[in-house]
Amino acid sequence: MREILEITNNIVEISVTIGFLAIAISLAILMYQIIIGPDNAIRAIALDTIGANLMAVAGLLSIYLVTDKLNDVVLLIGILAFLGTVGIAKYYEEGAIIDRN
Repeated sequence: MREILEITNNIVEISVTIGFLAIAISLAILMYQIIIGPDNAIRAIALDTIGANLMAVAGLLSIYLVTDKLNDVVLLIGILAFLGTVGIAKYYEEGAIIDRN
């Protein structure tokens, strides 16, 4: 039984490591897209995707540390990313986020 637990633990550790590497590569590509991006809409999409990647990092870190304390962090990042996306969309649509009329 101990051998099965060790094998399972190794599989989880390898999977989390691969997940962190994939997210790191994705974040590097997204940062390039934000800096060089041909259009502002593509930059906004890249920022939204970075928010999703940060949620994935918090989730993987929660798995790696074997804790459930980071679940609230995942939800908070999701809410903030959503509000940022709404703000960017409103800015692109109207030219201002807060109307002073």
